[in-house]
This record gives sequence, structure tokens and C-alpha cells, in this order.
Amino acid sequence: MLHLRVIAPTDQSSAVVDLLTADPGVTHLVVLSGAARQPAGDYITCDVVRESADAVLRRLQDLGIEANGAIAADDVELTVSAAADRAAADAPGYGEDAVVWDEIAAKTGEQTVLTGTFLALIVVATMIAGIGVLLDQPILIVGAMVVGPEFGPLAALSVALLRRQPPVVGRSMQALTVGFLAAMVATVLSTWGLTAAGLVGRDMLLAERPLTDFIWRPDALSWVVGLLAGIAGMLSLTSKKSGSLVGVLISVTTVPAAANVAVAAAYGVWHEAAGSALQLVINLAAIVLAGLLTLVVQRCWWQQVARRAGRAVPRQRDDTGPAPVSASRRPPRDAG
Repeated sequence: MLHLRVIAPTDQSSAVVDLLTADPGVTHLVVLSGAARQPAGDYITCDVVRESADAVLRRLQDLGIEANGAIAADDVELTVSAAADRAAADAPGYGEDAVVWDEIAAKTGEQTVLTGTFLALIVVATMIAGIGVLLDQPILIVGAMVVGPEFGPLAALSVALLRRQPPVVGRSMQALTVGFLAAMVATVLSTWGLTAAGLVGRDMLLAERPLTDFIWRPDALSWVVGLLAGIAGMLSLTSKKSGSLVGVLISVTTVPAAANVAVAAAYGVWHEAAGSALQLVINLAAIVLAGLLTLVVQRCWWQQVARRAGRAVPRQRDDTGPAPVSASRRPPRDAG
């Protein structure tokens, strides 16, 4: 469930209230006339179940509320309310599956900015992976995968492609390109430094590395794993299952592949550098493609859900008592 806060110009306030009142997924509606000062207007709050949130936000934007007012939404971690249970039962679909497009765009859009923190994380992750490659240590490889921040721009790229947002596509590509190039240059330099200190050597790269040589030997399974990781990653973002994202981050070899490119280049082992570069491109492309296809399927699915709900005859809601449950409808579940 989302808590929605709207500042509406006085002349649009009644339209906003009518819109929210008419939606069965909205409850706990509060209107404070003239309470807002900057921007000036009426302050309206409500709770909306996730399966109705996207449609409500879209209709508010169709009214142009954001031009002279404001729209904000926050997650509600706990709601103890019979009215909220009825709203969840009345709204079509399930909240766990719902996609709030503005929320996803805002969340992934933040990941497209080429910040110092992003660069530091991807550089550190690639340097860790470079040491893991030379030592043939999967633990270091996994640690580098978790530290790497590259999934954010990849997810933003998928969302931007679906929503046809060239500026966001450009920023995502810039973050990925500059980030990986900076990380590989730093890893080349660190490899030379560690070699000069006698801590690592070229013979370690050329030795048998049964635990990590898959990084520079791409095959058909590399593409399959990348696709599956992209699907799981996008679902984890859209369904609020953030815990699943950790599994995605350690299932694809983007940062380790970039590290292997850098280490192999530092020692002039170009065939291994080329194989690692191909592995990197395969995984990046597969994740973006899978994320885009996942979003397309989710959008089509929710369009079907909305059409079915539109054809259904709405039943009168009575907030004075529990809603009746028919055999054809799912029972009320805990909101939040």
C-alpha cells in the first residue's frame, strides 16, 4: 500500500477528490482545505493499494496537478484497518505483482547519474575481482559482484527504452561506459602496482584456474544466465522483492569480466582479454534485453487486468462493515 499526498490548486481540488473517491483501491481519504502554503492549495492525503496506484497516479497527472501542485507517495509498512482490507479486496490483481511505473522510473532514474560513489564502487569491485581472478578465488569474485553497482544503470536503461526516454538512455549508457572504462583502467594500474610489489605475477594469470576461467570463456549458457538474471532483477525491482536482487548480482559476470579484461590487458594476454570482453558484452546485452521484455510482459498483463476490471460491474462499497466475499473473488488479505 502507498500513502499518497497531493497538493491541489483550489479550483482542481474537487476533481481530485472525486477521482480518489471513485477508485475502489483508495481509502483513508483526508482533505484539508487551504492547508497547503507552498505551493498554495488544498492538502489531500489517502492510502492506495499498489494494484491501483499506477492508474491513480496517471489520472492525477492527466489533471495536470504536478504543474501547479504536487504529488508524492511513500510505502506504508503497516496498516491495521478494515477499510484498507476492503480496498485490497476490491482492487483487481495482487499488490505483490503490481507495477507502479512512476516509482520504478524514479528509483532507476537515480541510478543513471554518474556520481563519485558510483565510480568508487565499480572501481573497487573491479579491483577486487581482478585479485580474485589471479588467485582463482570464487569468494573474491562473488564479493566483487555484490559490491558492483552496475545493475542500477542497466535497469534504468531497460525502463527508458520501454518508455522511449532518450535522455535517460543516454545517461545510463554514459554511466555504464565511463564506469567500466574507469574501473578497467584502475585495475590495470593496480595490477601493475601489485606486480611491482611482488604480490602477483603474469604466471598466475597463465596458470590453470579451474574455478574462475569461465569468466573469459563465454558460451551459450552465458547468454541464458544473463537473460534469467535480467528477468529476476527486474522482477525484484517492480515487485518490491529487494532481497532477490542480491541473488541477481552474484549470478552474472559483468564486473568479473571487466576485471579479467583489465588483468589480461595488463599482462598482454590479448586472447583472454578478448574473451572476457565478449563475456561482458553478452551479459550486459542479455540483462537489458531480459529487463525490457519483462517490463513489456508486465505492462501487457496489467493492461489486461485493467480492461477486465473495467468490464466488471462495480459493487457498492460500504465502509461501515466487512465486505462480503463471493466464491469467485479472492478473500481480503493483509494490507500494507
